[in-house]
Amino acid sequence: MRIVTAIALLALSAAPAFAGAAEATSCAAGLDANGQKIFNTAMPQVKPSADLKALVTATTKALVSSGQVPMSAARPAAMAAGKCLKLAM
Repeated sequence: MRIVTAIALLALSAAPAFAGAAEATSCAAGLDANGQKIFNTAMPQVKPSADLKALVTATTKALVSSGQVPMSAARPAAMAAGKCLKLAM
């Protein structure tokens, strides 16, 4: 019985890793405009083997450099977008 319980708990904890693009897009709908811009720019590059932190950082820096995301809002927007992008992996 303990093994079954352990397997069930393990399966439940792994479920978010397989959430997919639909859940990521649903999550992104709740982001502010800056977070959505980061999410939409980075999403096409998200793959299971991608370094998500590096991807979000590079995307955010590019958007700040081009004036599309204000520097003052970049960090919290990137962190929120990263959480949604993680669902897509």
